[in-house]
Amino acid sequence: MKLFTSTEFNSLQDLFLNQIQDLYDAEQRITTALPKMIDAAQSSDLKQAFQSHLAETQQHVTRLEKIFSQLGADTKRQTCLAMKGIIDEGEEMVNAKGSPEVKDAALIAAAQRVEHYEMAGYGTARNFALRLGRQDVANTLQQTLSEEKAADEKLTRIAESQVNVQAAAR
Repeated sequence: MKLFTSTEFNSLQDLFLNQIQDLYDAEQRITTALPKMIDAAQSSDLKQAFQSHLAETQQHVTRLEKIFSQLGADTKRQTCLAMKGIIDEGEEMVNAKGSPEVKDAALIAAAQRVEHYEMAGYGTARNFALRLGRQDVANTLQQTLSEEKAADEKLTRIAESQVNVQAAAR
């Protein structure tokens, strides 16, 4: 989401819809980036974590499409410049040369930046939904938020138990 823009928000509903559009674009970008990360990862646990999260991310896209429908809004992407930048940085990790063990640590670092951005976005959108009296939408957003937190925790476990240990031995 651009912080300095000519976008006009006249209600919390306007802002909320913008946030959903931003998240929709972010999730679309992630579905394109994750297969590259799967291919670049050396650790079988890391590959599996990325594969699992790709399937979840596809569900996140579907959930956001459901939310658009529940809101009576067109399914529309608002370019998420933040996620675009985070993914561009992740591409550098995907294309990096050097030790496979260190590259896996770099991939986890990039993936966790994605997860943290998503957690912030979904948490904010959920709170807006609650304020707007949309408990149904808030519940859907909370489901995705919980999955993003779990993905981040899984990446931390993989990093701390093996990948960072192996990278430090290089």
